Parts: sequence; C-alpha cells; structure tokens
Amino acid sequence: MTPAARVQAAIELLDQIIIAARDGGAAADVLIARYFKERRYAGSKDRRAVRELVYRAIRRTGERPVSGRAAMLGLADTDAELAALFTGEGHGPAPIGKDEPRAAASAVPTWLLPHLYPQIDEAEQAAMLERAPLDLRVNTLKTDRTAMLAAFPDAVVIEGLEDALRLPADSAIEQSAAYRDGLIEVQDAGSQWLAKACAVRAGMRVIDLCAGGGGKTLALAADMGNDGQILATDIARARLQQLAPRAERAGATIIDTLLLNPGKEEAMLASYAGEADLVLIDAPCSGSGTWRRNPESRWRLTPERLAKLQRDQANLLDIASKLVAPGGKLVYAVCAITGEEGADQVDAFVRRHSGWTVDKAIADDAYWPGRLVRAGEGAGRLLTPHHDGTDGFYFARLQRG
Repeated sequence: MTPAARVQAAIELLDQIIIAARDGGAAADVLIARYFKERRYAGSKDRRAVRELVYRAIRRTGERPVSGRAAMLGLADTDAELAALFTGEGHGPAPIGKDEPRAAASAVPTWLLPHLYPQIDEAEQAAMLERAPLDLRVNTLKTDRTAMLAAFPDAVVIEGLEDALRLPADSAIEQSAAYRDGLIEVQDAGSQWLAKACAVRAGMRVIDLCAGGGGKTLALAADMGNDGQILATDIARARLQQLAPRAERAGATIIDTLLLNPGKEEAMLASYAGEADLVLIDAPCSGSGTWRRNPESRWRLTPERLAKLQRDQANLLDIASKLVAPGGKLVYAVCAITGEEGADQVDAFVRRHSGWTVDKAIADDAYWPGRLVRAGEGAGRLLTPHHDGTDGFYFARLQRG
C-alpha cells in the first residue's frame, strides 16, 4: 500500500468505527482485524501504519466525528506530511476542500464536562489519553514478587502494592511461563488498590456482585489464602465463563459462580441475604476512567446511557445492602471520573439506607492513594492517571451497623 492508500484505509476504518460506536456495534480492534482479513494484500507494515493512524485520530477526537474523513482531516490540520497525501492519487483520499468539516481536538465530549469531578483538570484529561503501562498482580497462592522480579527484569514495583509489578506498555507476557502457569495476572494498579480496600481475611464470606471475568475475584481469593467462600456473580454469561479456567490456572479453589438473570438479581440472591462479611460492587459504568485503554468509548457514551448506568448502579447498591451481614462491609467502585457515578451514588445510598456509614479509614486515611472526594455523605477516594498512574477509579467502603 502507498502512504496515501494507508490514509484512505484509515478513513474507511474510522467510518466503520463511528457507525459501530453510534449503534453499539463491534469494538475498533475487532473492526480493524476484520478489515485486514478481507485485504490479504496488506502487509504487516501496512497494517501497523493504518492502525496507528486510526488510533491517532481516535485519541485526538473526544466528540464522535461526523465521518472518518473529518476525523483524519482534523489530524491533518497539524500534520503537513499527512495533509500532503490528500491528492486523490494512488488510491489515496481526495484533495482537501476549503469548507470540509474537520473534527475538533478534545479529550472529553463537551456534554460530559459538567459531570466530571473538579479534580479532572486539563492535565488529567490529557493523561486519560496516554498509553497505559502493563500492570501485573503477583499471585501469592503460587509465588512471590521477588521471584517475579527475577522472571521479568524490566519490571518495577508499584509503591504501596506489595503484590504489584509494572512493565512497559508494549510488553508481551501472554506466552510467558509465569502467565501460563498462573503466577501472574494482568491487572491495573487501580483495580489492585480496590481489591486491597476490601481488606478480606481468611475465613470470610464474600460476594463479588459484578465479577465479570473475575480479575478482582482472583485477587480476593489470594488475599484470603484460599480460606473462606467467594460467590462471583454477573449477568454476562460470556464474561463469567472466563472465571473458571482462570481460577484453575491461578489455583484459586474457594470461588463459586452464579449467573444472574437481568431484573431477577434480588430474587436469585435471596438465599444469601444477610450472610456476606463483604460485598464488592465494581459497577457497570461509563468507563471514562479507562479512556487511555479504550479511547473510542468516548464516542459510545451518551447522556441517555449515562443516566441509565446511574439507575443500574443505584439498583445494585440496594441489592447489595440486603446481602451484607450486620457489621459487614460493602465496597463500591466505578472506573469512572463522573461524580454522579461515584460519590453521588454513595451519598444517595447512605441517605436512603439507615444504619449505613462511610468507612472513615478509606475516606480520610492518608495511607490510601488518590484524592478524597466528597459529595454529602459519599466520601471516597479518586484515583487518576496523572495523579496516581492508574486508570480512573472511584471507590468507597461502607459499613452496616
């Protein structure tokens, strides 16, 4: 492919990604893989170059653009070499018209700005679009950090997390013996801090209410030393099915799973009412804290979707409140940087459920990373890429009286 043809391919892919974002279709990576599967003539250098162009345009453009060409023209406005390829020759894009629409550069969709925590300033917004490092959790059921530092010479420790390591973003570990044998798990430091906030101990009864693929479930099992009971639940069958093989690889033997039917979660969990020492809710959310990993998700988020997510989050908190034993705890988290999904949710929960209080050890103790955020009674911690080197996370720990 000529350089100009690569630009045209990127424009075509961006058109597909924009439509998928609008209609809830496949992710960008999936669409890129499909595109090149149908174009075997494209070599590895072509694929790499096109992919880089696509993601440069995505990361630059916070608002969903009107077209792939508009997204690429916005990029070309500050890249003379790229603009020079718009000649219409050699399967390249047509010459640039004087009044053609161009996607504006932005980190955050304009409509979302009023919803962000005040701490999400321009520096944080820019950091949300940088490439994330590769964080690992050392599986203490099988090994220790000293051994894994020897296995991964490029790794560095993460302050405050005794089981965490950090590698450069491009590190490939899936083929390593350590990964294959369950000695390590890929897990962002923010997620590891969330597991740490659960403060689990051996013998506890734990419910991971939105377990997904089970990354935090496995971290809890390791922290409990495989002693106790963990029930991992979710409404997504495909995601929950990933947990069993992961648990087997990790040597985690105390985990049971329960697939929940949407709308019937409370009834299906009725037999567990009042039994859990801890319930963890890593709630479905906007994913705005993970933009550096999934920048296209900005194009999928709408005010309507944000409002629905908030209703779902409140419902999950209400369901969880019935599962916690007297004196037990509830940890609520979202990988989001909007106050309505985090501190506001906790504040509303405490106000509508008597007997529940925010655990001050999480809210106020300087041991915890991030920054204290407070909305009424919804005090918790906010982790962010620029300030903490993690994905964007809000978490709070609540206690039942």
